Parts: sequence; C-alpha cells; structure tokens
Amino acid sequence: MHVVPAGDRWAVEAEGSHGRDTFDTQEEAVAAGTERAQQKKVELLIHGRDGRIRERNSYGNDPRDIRG
Repeated sequence: MHVVPAGDRWAVEAEGSHGRDTFDTQEEAVAAGTERAQQKKVELLIHGRDGRIRERNSYGNDPRDIRG
C-alpha cells in the first residue's frame, strides 16, 4: 500500500492495482492507507512530495527476522 503525491492532493494506491483514492491532505491519506494496510496485513509506504519513501510500516507478516 502506498501513500503518494497526486498533483496538489494525496493518493492511496494498492501495489499492482490500477485504482487509487485521493485525499486533500497527506494526513487523511496516511490514515486511510494505515487502515487498509492493517486490514490486508501488508506494508504501508509513505512517500514525500519528491516521490521518495520517507516512512514505512508493516502490518502483516514481516519476512525479516528483526527483534524490537
């Protein structure tokens, strides 16, 4: 699940999906993306205006064996 800039708005996109939902603020998009990522047990990637990933959160089976 990705939160990405969409013009002057923000979008939530599912990886491999063609559709996306847009929101007025990044905060709204992150909240919606977090809810969806938790439901689907997937990772949420939050991108900045420059398109680079600035934060990631995993809500599912994390393939890495990391403590903490």
